[in-house]
Amino acid sequence: MKVFSQLKKNLKNDFSQLPTIKIALLGDSATQFLNQALRGTGYDRGYNLDVFEADFNQIEQQIFDPSSELYKFTPDVIVIFNSTHKLLSKYNKLDQGEQHKLAELQIELISNLFNRVKKYSNAKVIYFNFPEINDSVFGSFANKTISSFLYQLRKLNYELMSYAAQATNFYLLDIASIQNQLGKSTMFQPAVYVNSEMVLSIDVLPIVAARIVDIIGAIYGKFKKCLILDLDNTMWGGVIGDDGLENIQLGSLGIGKAFVEFQHWIKKLKNRGIIIAVCSKNTESVAKEPFQKHPDMVLRMEDVALFVANWESKVDNIRTIQKVLNIGFDSMVFLDDNPYERNVVRESIAELTIPELPVDPAEYLEYLYTLNLFETASFSNEDTERTKLYQVEAKRTNLQASFSSEGEFLQSLDMISIVEPFNKFNTPRVAQLSQRSNQFNLRTVRYTDEDIARIANNNNYYTLSFTLKDKFGDNGLIAVVILAAESQSTMFIESWFMSCRVLKRGMENFTLNAIIDVAKLNGFLQIKAEYLPTVKNELVKDHYVNLGFEEKCGYWYLDVENYQTKSCFITKK
Repeated sequence: MKVFSQLKKNLKNDFSQLPTIKIALLGDSATQFLNQALRGTGYDRGYNLDVFEADFNQIEQQIFDPSSELYKFTPDVIVIFNSTHKLLSKYNKLDQGEQHKLAELQIELISNLFNRVKKYSNAKVIYFNFPEINDSVFGSFANKTISSFLYQLRKLNYELMSYAAQATNFYLLDIASIQNQLGKSTMFQPAVYVNSEMVLSIDVLPIVAARIVDIIGAIYGKFKKCLILDLDNTMWGGVIGDDGLENIQLGSLGIGKAFVEFQHWIKKLKNRGIIIAVCSKNTESVAKEPFQKHPDMVLRMEDVALFVANWESKVDNIRTIQKVLNIGFDSMVFLDDNPYERNVVRESIAELTIPELPVDPAEYLEYLYTLNLFETASFSNEDTERTKLYQVEAKRTNLQASFSSEGEFLQSLDMISIVEPFNKFNTPRVAQLSQRSNQFNLRTVRYTDEDIARIANNNNYYTLSFTLKDKFGDNGLIAVVILAAESQSTMFIESWFMSCRVLKRGMENFTLNAIIDVAKLNGFLQIKAEYLPTVKNELVKDHYVNLGFEEKCGYWYLDVENYQTKSCFITKK
């Protein structure tokens, strides 16, 4: 990670070609250097972060005043940093009878701030939690008395998590964990604070800025989806082909314990929805043996979406994995213990994230924890099934090879789609799909649960969600269309996005047929559409022309009355 001086140099670069995100930075302590670190980090991540920095200690004034500079700026994201040091000052000013209410009072303030933001803005809010300060007034007894500052602080962080869990568009930045990792002496320097009101040290600013940008990236659909794993000396100690099943290092003793705990971490990632793939220079049957037979192996074959083991180069095999999964290299992480292999892959596939694993496997996890590689802005039940979805997709791919024509293959799948408007049951998945879909996304508008609920209750909108099921299994909700009444005769496709897992199955035709049905039912004469290009959605640049739309002045139009229903092999349910 770059140090602050390197991030500051980034500010001299040209940001004009980068996508702009408007960030408002509000703090009760000095934030000028955090502003610089944030913008410098944004440049490295491919963003032009246009930052409005409020005056010192003006959080409440900016948020509660509807005519403030904050709302005139119309931010996309508001970052709020209430520091523990100012919270301690607040606690010190309360009388003894009120000190036990500190957490309650602060949660009430946070709730009021966020409700006011929702009233005057559509911005997402990133709020810092509170690193611990133990004022040592009670010693260890502070954990047993509700009036102590430490008790109230820990209660506040717990209540803050509970509040964030039910508050859409409200995200927590876990700055307390950063202090736990680095130590308070790295995080906070008393002399600097006393003389400058800077709570965060220069050394920690790049890390805090990186975490802010991690969350922003996740909100805007830029996050890691796949973990690719080497095997020998990465997943276990030793070389399976040379040492044999009985002699690789896995278990509850020695270095074998480190590999078992490492695998538990990977298993949790898989259960969270991260796609797990294997890329190993090995004979496939030998490489699979530990997954199938070793009693201390945590990961099993059913945990791996794609298993590639042969004697080809890892660069070629990773390209094969990317092609099968159909996700960007920048959404993938590759872990390999061998520095030579890491460098070869890094030189060939620059977009891939390749951490420099420590030499000692015992250090793997602690190192990876600090990188925060798998930030997310959402989590749904469907995430837990993602590995099965990709395993089933591999079966479809194998079946397709046995057919002489695409039509025969598609017909053999017995595909069924449920088409329905947004509702309280599908809202989380609709919002998540909008955040995850990058390639098949015509306008790349991101929505939260709250956005989707608002659209569903707006009579000016017509909403469609599509599931897809075939003889191999259920893909769940895979496509979304949001239609808006632009005039009495014209209906505008505000959003059309779809999971790339179901490309080339006729879903595009099926979806357009459904759009036309809505248009006819509601008396619209033409469909208007727009394609907004991004770095990732070139896949659909010819989408509308391929479907028969005509281009006029940057938009695409389709006549409803003369539309001929397009053929597909999907049955509507």
